[in-house]
Amino acid sequence: MTDSFTGIIDRLERQKAAIDRALAALREVDSPAAAPKAESAATPAAATRKRRKFSAAARRKMALAQKSRWAKIKGEATPPAPAVASAKPRRRISPEGMKRIIAATKKRWRLQKAAAKSASAKKAAPKKAKPPSAKAVKKSTAAPAPLVSQAAG
Repeated sequence: MTDSFTGIIDRLERQKAAIDRALAALREVDSPAAAPKAESAATPAAATRKRRKFSAAARRKMALAQKSRWAKIKGEATPPAPAVASAKPRRRISPEGMKRIIAATKKRWRLQKAAAKSASAKKAAPKKAKPPSAKAVKKSTAAPAPLVSQAAG
């Protein structure tokens, strides 16, 4: 089984060498002044650059510019008129819609200011005295007790 694989590998390497020789000969025919590059079939071709992506509007402008160039070359008097049929008119907000937006914005700001005012009023209100805690009561009552017992005794 390994013999069959080695035979296949040998045949493929011979084909590769023949292809390399044919490519070198074609390169010499194409440009005899330039030195032939020894490129093997296994090496990948040079990485190609990524193409830029143009918007549809930019492609349309380029196409119109090219058509006008060709019109000048051909001697036509007027270049073809640009096709603007696909352009949509800009939409505008109606006066009623603007009034609704303004009213909603004013209402939102009124509510925010009221919330801020109530929050600041809560913070500014004087704090009530807290009732003494159980520990504070114990400490205050524990100290006088021995004094009373000494006075009695």
